[in-house]
Amino acid sequence: MTTLQHGSCAVAIVGRPNVGKSSIFNRLAGRRVAIVHTERGVTRDRLVREVLWDDRRFELIDTGGLGRLDAPADHAILPGEKLEALVRRQVEIAVQDAGAIIFVTDVEAGVLPQDAEVAAFLRKSGKKVFVAANKADHAGRDAQAAEFETFGFAVFPVSAAHNRGLKTLMAAILPTLPEVENSTHQAPLRVAIVGRPNVGKSSFINRLLQSDRVIVSAMPGTTRDSIEVPVVVGRDSQARHYVLIDTAGIRRAGKIREAVELFSLNRATHSIERADVVALVLDATQGPTAQDKAIAGLIQDHRKGCLLLITKWDLMTKWSEREYREALGKAVPFLSSAPAVFVSSKTGFNIRHSIETMDHVAAQIITQLPTGVLNRTLMQAYERVAPPFVKGKRLKIFYATQVGVKPITILLFVNDRTKLVPAYEAYLVNTLRKTFGLEGAPVIFQLKQRHALTPRVTRGGK
Repeated sequence: MTTLQHGSCAVAIVGRPNVGKSSIFNRLAGRRVAIVHTERGVTRDRLVREVLWDDRRFELIDTGGLGRLDAPADHAILPGEKLEALVRRQVEIAVQDAGAIIFVTDVEAGVLPQDAEVAAFLRKSGKKVFVAANKADHAGRDAQAAEFETFGFAVFPVSAAHNRGLKTLMAAILPTLPEVENSTHQAPLRVAIVGRPNVGKSSFINRLLQSDRVIVSAMPGTTRDSIEVPVVVGRDSQARHYVLIDTAGIRRAGKIREAVELFSLNRATHSIERADVVALVLDATQGPTAQDKAIAGLIQDHRKGCLLLITKWDLMTKWSEREYREALGKAVPFLSSAPAVFVSSKTGFNIRHSIETMDHVAAQIITQLPTGVLNRTLMQAYERVAPPFVKGKRLKIFYATQVGVKPITILLFVNDRTKLVPAYEAYLVNTLRKTFGLEGAPVIFQLKQRHALTPRVTRGGK
């Protein structure tokens, strides 16, 4: 996943494989979102969920198991890199993001050498660590948890399977998290809802509002202007504020025969420019059209965070969400990094989840990438796949640092700016996505020539 919007107001779940981290994540998140399986190493990437617990909102991060993991033979997340290194890198980012750590252990197994290694890793982080001694399924096992006090952290016997001890654990953790100002009070998240005419943009907003604030008609082109709709989700200081911008359906320029439609196109384009996040609405029954691709290109040109709303999903019976998403990625490859939410305005399916995804993309577009991890990631990518020769010379990357957000902007110090070809640039961006997540967030490189540094990305920094 990624560095979080609220940073220190995040709780990371860390531990060796198969101690029940994902089960605890699911209990705390209040829903079954992480895969729970007895096979070691199932959770390889981070999962992030915004949680509201006793009127406190925080980000909960689930991570892969720290320790030696054997990748399956067909595993190819990053060619040439061991799965163990991938998982450790993800955990490193999660720990750096977090304000508090839940260190999960297993009372049945007791203290193992891997637990000691994880404890040492966490001790160096300087973060507040709380041991969740899992699988204490009944009071008779609580005494076994004391064995983990040898690590020097506060220990709490818990059972994810029986929902024991988690309230006590969270009562200790929450006071250590800082109060974070809700930025959406003063600056609501602006989300532009865009798409072709009659794909269900206004119906989506109406279902979300459970009102008829926006006029809906079966005749294409009803919404000729861009309408701003304030939305508040939650209560009191934890409420999230949004402005949803319902735009006129965008048609090909050649089909705009009325001045009012040209005006609508201009307003829709302006709405994209002013938005923090853009939701591209696609009709599930029609699949992506050439015009959908053109609109996606418009979002790309403006370098906006993007998510996909696949509407009318109640009418789709032949395909699963996974099959549809894979087909969509093949049809429109440059949308593959945007998260997709399958919704039905008629039934209400996934309407609330769409808001959560907007929040998620909003967090991605302001991600701050740790400089040390950024450089190590690019160094490893460079060593795995060398850039091609261009006129007899090859690109060399000396150093990288992030210089901006919205879009995420990476300054690369290189030997020659002309040597970064588009294909290799795409490779580097994809590598960053595999490490940091960045779902729906545009990533761009700025290049600066420098010849005085060692022709390799630095390993230093945190």
